[in-house]
Amino acid sequence: MQKIMVQSELCDGCLDCEQACCGLYGASRIAIREVDGSYYPIICQQCEDAPCALICPTEAMFSTGVDEEKCIACGLCMLVCPFGAVKVENKIAQKCDRCEARGEDPACIKACSKRAISLVDTDEIKAKKQDQFLSKMAGIGKKPKKNNFINILTSTTRANKSYKGNKD
Repeated sequence: MQKIMVQSELCDGCLDCEQACCGLYGASRIAIREVDGSYYPIICQQCEDAPCALICPTEAMFSTGVDEEKCIACGLCMLVCPFGAVKVENKIAQKCDRCEARGEDPACIKACSKRAISLVDTDEIKAKKQDQFLSKMAGIGKKPKKNNFINILTSTTRANKSYKGNKD
């Protein structure tokens, strides 16, 4: 699954992403908010068990978008969204669908001059993390391999070994 991610340390709060989205859809489906000098996105997370989809009386809401023909703009989806990412504007519920209907990269990503917004593949990230974990786990409990290095003994060590060996 792909998600839109914003690197807050790169974002300068220009809001070009909001304007690009608004230009396409008549309402921005991404909102950048400032908190203590850093910028964070408010954007639909396409929840697996999307509360907006579960509460929608007309079944217009999906985890990945809105069926505008079925939407009655009741606002229930907006009330239950845990991220505040759904809004009702122009008599229709609005939420990010990652510009999938256009078949292109999301407009917000194209508009970001700082490259603070990107589309990431969560399955790929998960697989990398699993590989890292497994490589760590593979090393636990294994006996160290014998190395073929020549042991260099100092004269004191050699003397101690021979002294202990003569005692027995």
